[in-house]
Amino acid sequence: MSDVNIAPDYLALMGLENNPALLGGVVAVYYAGCLIGALIGGWIGDRIGRIRTVVVGSAIAVIGAALQCSAQNVAWMICARIITGVGTGHLNAIVPVWSAETSHHKSRGMFIAIEFTLNIFGVVIAYWLGYGMSYTEGGIRWRFPLGFQLLPLVILMVIINWFPESPRWLLRMGRKEEALEILAALRGDGDPDHPEVQREYNDIIEAIEIEHEGEIGYLDMFKKDPLNIARRVHLSVWLQIIQELTGIGVVTVYAPQCFQKAGFSSQTSQLIAGINNITYMLSTIVAILTLDRFGRRFSLFWGAAAQGLSLVLLAVMVHPSMLAQNHSAFGIAGTVFIFLYTAFFGMTWLTVPWLYPVEIYPLKVRAKGGAWSVVGWSIGNALVAEITPPLLAAWDNYTFLFFGLINFAAIPIVWALYPETANRTLEEMDIVFATETPFVWKAEKELRENKTALIEKAKDAKERDQEKHGRSVGVEPGSTTDVEKQNGNGLTDHIENA
Repeated sequence: MSDVNIAPDYLALMGLENNPALLGGVVAVYYAGCLIGALIGGWIGDRIGRIRTVVVGSAIAVIGAALQCSAQNVAWMICARIITGVGTGHLNAIVPVWSAETSHHKSRGMFIAIEFTLNIFGVVIAYWLGYGMSYTEGGIRWRFPLGFQLLPLVILMVIINWFPESPRWLLRMGRKEEALEILAALRGDGDPDHPEVQREYNDIIEAIEIEHEGEIGYLDMFKKDPLNIARRVHLSVWLQIIQELTGIGVVTVYAPQCFQKAGFSSQTSQLIAGINNITYMLSTIVAILTLDRFGRRFSLFWGAAAQGLSLVLLAVMVHPSMLAQNHSAFGIAGTVFIFLYTAFFGMTWLTVPWLYPVEIYPLKVRAKGGAWSVVGWSIGNALVAEITPPLLAAWDNYTFLFFGLINFAAIPIVWALYPETANRTLEEMDIVFATETPFVWKAEKELRENKTALIEKAKDAKERDQEKHGRSVGVEPGSTTDVEKQNGNGLTDHIENA
C-alpha cells in the first residue's frame, strides 16, 4: 500500500489528502482482518483439511482484492482491506502447517525457507510494479497494482487442488489408505512398504494416540495439560512479536527516508529501496541452505547478533553530528548497514518465527497453533506501527539503537526458552515438551536422562483422556496396524534410539 497511499487520485477519491490518521487506519485494518482470518482458518483447517482451507482463504482474498481495485469510497476500501486480510490470515495460518506436515523432518526448514523466498519475490514484484505505475496518472496508478494480486490468488486457488493433502491430517481423520498412499509418494517413490514410509506412518499413528482426544478450542490451549500446549502457545506468539520488535518493519518502511538522509534524491532513494528488496530476496537462499544444517536456535542467535550490530552502527552513521562531518560518506555507510540488516533478517529471523510454531504443536491443534502464530505477528505489527512514529519524532536516529538493543535482548530469551526443533520429527516434539521445566538446558537434560519416563507420561495422558471421552480420533485405541507389526513400536522406538 505504500505506493497506493501516495497516488493523488486515490487520496482525492478516498478523501484522505488531509487525514493521515484515517490513511493509516485503512492500512491497519488489513492486519485486523489477518488476525480474524487466522483464527477462522486454524479452526476450519482441522475440519476440512489443509488444502481446502487454502482454497477458502484464496477465494476470500480474491473477493477482497476485487473489491479493493474497484473501490469508490473509503468505507468500501476499508471493508475490502478487511476481507483481503481475512483471506490472507487463512493462508498465513495454514500454508506453513501444510508445508511442515508434508516435508521430511530433515528438510522441513529448507522447504518453508523456499516458501519465504517466493514470498519476498512477490514483495519485489509488488514494489517494482508500484514503482513503474508511479509514472502514470489517474486511477490506473493505484487500481492496477491492487488488481494485479488477483492473478497469483486465482492461480493458487486452482492449482492447489492438485497438491497432496497432509497425510497427518488424513490419518487423524481415519483416512488411512489415502495417507499411506501420499506418504509412499513423498517418501518411498510410491512404495508403501518402504521402511521410511512405514516408520513415519507408524510414528503419526502413535502420536495421535498419545495426544488428548476431544475438542480443544483456542482458549482451551491455555489450560495446563501433560503435553504443555499452553507453553507452546506462549513460545509461538512471543517469537512472532519479538520478530517484529527486531525492527524489520521500521527499516522497511523508513528505509527511503534514511536514503534521503544519506543525500540521495527522492527518486534515487526509491530505486535503492527496490534494490534492497532484491538483496532481501536473495538473502533468503542462505536460510534454505542453513536452517536444517545448523538448526533454528543457531540461526536466531547469529541473526539477532548481526541485526543488532547493524542497527547500532546505522544509528551511529546517521547521527546528525556524524552527517555534519561528512554527509556523503556517513550517509552511504548508513545505507550499507540498512542493506546488511535486511540481508541478515532474510537469512534468519524472516523464516524461523513462521517455521518454529508449526513444528512444536501436536497434530490435533497444529492448525490452531499456526493461527496463534499469526495472532502474534499481527500484534507485533500493530505494536511497531504504533510506537515507531513517536519514537522517530522524539529519538530520531536513536530509534534504530532501541531496536538494535532488542535484538541483543532476544538472544538470551531464545537460548533459555526455545528448544531445538531441527532434525526432529513433528511427533517427537510431544516428547520434548512433556518435560516439566520451561528452560531448555534442563529440558534437554531431562529428555536425555528420562526418555522412557517421558514417553510413558505422554501415554498416560492419552489413557486418561480416552477414559474421559470414551473414544479416539482417527485410529482405534490400542489397535495394531500392519505397519506397526512390521516396524516395531513406532515413535517410542524412534525416541528411545535417538
